[in-house]
Formats: sequence, C-alpha cells, structure tokens
Amino acid sequence: MPDLPPTHRLGSIPSTMDHLHRLAEQGAPAGTAVVAAEQTAGRGSRGRHWHSPRGGLWLSLLARPDREGVELLSLRAGLAIAESLDQARVAVALKWPNDLMWGERKIGGVLCEARWVGDTPAWVSIGGGLNVRNPIPPELAGAAAALAERLPQATPEWILELVLPGLRSLDTATGRLDSAEQRQLAGRDWLRGRVLRAPGPGVADGIAPDGALRIRRADGTAAEIRAGTVELADQSASP
Repeated sequence: MPDLPPTHRLGSIPSTMDHLHRLAEQGAPAGTAVVAAEQTAGRGSRGRHWHSPRGGLWLSLLARPDREGVELLSLRAGLAIAESLDQARVAVALKWPNDLMWGERKIGGVLCEARWVGDTPAWVSIGGGLNVRNPIPPELAGAAAALAERLPQATPEWILELVLPGLRSLDTATGRLDSAEQRQLAGRDWLRGRVLRAPGPGVADGIAPDGALRIRRADGTAAEIRAGTVELADQSASP
C-alpha cells in the first residue's frame, strides 16, 4: 500500500489555508492536509471571518487538479464531507454553493482557493470547517449548530478520520458532474424548492452538471447562476 500524504496537526495558527499554500509552494504532494486546533484568522466565503475556536475541525487539503476540475471542487468537497458524515448517522444537506446544513442550521462550510500559473492551476487549497464541540456564539445559536449537540461522543479527531479519506479521493480531473454525482447532490440539495431573493429571484430548481444553481422564475423562464450570495425570500428561514 502506498504511503498516505502527510497530515500536519498544529495548535493555534492564523489559517490552515495559508499554511497549506506555503507547503504547496515547497512542493507538497496532493492530499497533504493541515489541521489546526484553532484558527485566529480563519476565513469563509467572500472574505468573511470564520469563527474557529478550539473544539471544531479546521482543515485544509491540497489538490493539484486539471483545469477542468477546479470549478467543481467546492461542491464535490461538500458532497464528500456530507457522505462521510453518514457514517456517524448525521444527515447533512448542501446549501449551494458551499454550506453544510444540519436541518435548518449550518454546521460547516467549504472554501477553495486556487493558485494559478497563467491559465493552469498550480494547486488548490480546499478548506473545510465543521463545528464539532466548539461553543456556538449566542447570537448565532439560531443559525448554527455543533455536532456534539446530538453526538456527545464527537471529537474533532474522530470527525477528521471520517472525512479525510473522502476528501483525499476527490475527482479533481473532471469538469462536469456525472449522473451519480447529480443524483447524490439532488438528494442533499437544501435550497431546492425554496423561494430566493438572490442571487436571482425565483425558486431554486437544482444544480446543473457544471455546478450552476438553477432558478425557476415566476414567468416560467429559467436561469443558471454560477456565482453569488444566496438570500431566501423568507429571511426568517435563512441561516
């Protein structure tokens, strides 16, 4: 059996993403992982701060994909994490483009950052954050959850053992979702059937093979959105 890529377990660091980028610059192989007990400058989508205290799983994984596989890595990583958590009997849904949902509350998210050489991706850092035993700030209690609420035995190390093999086996070469992936995503599509205000008004109607969010407008026409911030028309239901 070939040796597994290294997993770097660290204490308190600013960002697993930044640490992994430095390792990638030094030639680290695909599949290299960086796990931190705490991040002091973790980040989420659109440059937001990601609250990353001790007790959560804060992970970045190195991929060296073909160009065609870059755009779908975030969705594929979310799907891999969700399917891995099935082993713990945790039913996780995916909120396009990168949130992991447990019922109506968010338990984690995925963020991918690519580094390019011209038109060729040199590498991608796949960041995953999961609330495990970390305290949820009171102001987020209605919108966020931690796995230990229903799995008191859950620890970051145990959840890492569940999700890391799936992330390391990601398809990084294919540019479109195959029929099996489309079925799997459809079964976990948290947005489907919900009325949206943004990134376009209408009803969420699934995910296209290229990863776009399909929206059915009130006039019966359809749109496919490839980037943007999701806002539900009913904000009381929005995490």
